[in-house]
Amino acid sequence: MKNQHFSKKIFAITAVSVLSVGICIPALAENATGVKPLELRKIMQELGKDMQVITNAISHEDWTLVAKIAPWIAEHPQPPLGEKMRVLAFIGTDASKFESHDEITHQAARALEQVAARNDGQGVIAVFANLQNGCLACHQSFRKPFVEHFYGQR
Repeated sequence: MKNQHFSKKIFAITAVSVLSVGICIPALAENATGVKPLELRKIMQELGKDMQVITNAISHEDWTLVAKIAPWIAEHPQPPLGEKMRVLAFIGTDASKFESHDEITHQAARALEQVAARNDGQGVIAVFANLQNGCLACHQSFRKPFVEHFYGQR
């Protein structure tokens, strides 16, 4: 029974990860308008790859790999200052909301590293779900307006 419950959680994590990949597809697509991609897009692409590695590691119960990759998410690179200013100017009064989403992501990734280091599979799954929910909340709030504003795509 315990293994069946664990298998259901693995399935749920995998399903959410597949959803995350589907959400990331617009970020991976080349910009048809010829506009140079923001560094932020490249950062998001790398974060997406890291999330996929973690999903795969979870499915193999490779807690060492999860603990290794989680800090890469927690301490992901920041865009150059000029680009950061452009993004914050566009976001305007929602800047604190954007930064809050980013902080939630950092905290969840740090927690993920800690539970993975303890080989706590159930904890890893729970914290990874929190991490994915943080990513999804930010994407739902900001992805579409970003893509429309910075790339002219709808």
